[in-house]
Amino acid sequence: MSGRREEILDAALAIADERGLEAVSMRALADRVGVTPMALYRHVKDKGALLDGMVGRLLAALLPGDTARGLAWDERLVALGRACREVTQRHPWAAQLLFSRPAVTPDAVRAVDIIYTALLDAGVPEAQVPRLERLVSTFVIGFAASEASGRFAPGTEDPRSRRGRLPEAELPGHARLAPWLDLPVDLSAEFEADLDDIRRLVEAVAKRAD
Repeated sequence: MSGRREEILDAALAIADERGLEAVSMRALADRVGVTPMALYRHVKDKGALLDGMVGRLLAALLPGDTARGLAWDERLVALGRACREVTQRHPWAAQLLFSRPAVTPDAVRAVDIIYTALLDAGVPEAQVPRLERLVSTFVIGFAASEASGRFAPGTEDPRSRRGRLPEAELPGHARLAPWLDLPVDLSAEFEADLDDIRRLVEAVAKRAD
């Protein structure tokens, strides 16, 4: 990546951090880097290419260093999942972008390839690898998006009062789980437990192929 393009993408990330993803435009970006909008097109051909470049810039942070190359397949998947969550914690708008753009830049493709090779090393049949990659990616990005948007938070209204608006007979699942629904949630512990469940799922798919 050229130094100028890298500077432009970093400026786009900064705008999104300050004002949200919807504030990222070619004009706003040109103002930030001190050029005309037309000058940007030498480095990013249009808004779509800019967003794809931002995805690549975000996913570059997920690529492992040399020390990670010798890790077992499940350790590589866990490391990638944790790194993705950390990226979206630093950039809460990032999950929305990761969900909405395909992995087409070199760094984005490399991140997907980490998952492919981990699944292959786990013994998953080649025909099943793309499906499981989509499952893993959707879980990790979906968790990160829900966490960043506040979907997992209890909100300002007491959960019991929300459930109380409907007759208890209409919410048999809620009634049975009542002792567990109002407990404080440790999202980090939940994320780690989910990653462990993903590992067991991968192992189960690989075992079926034996």
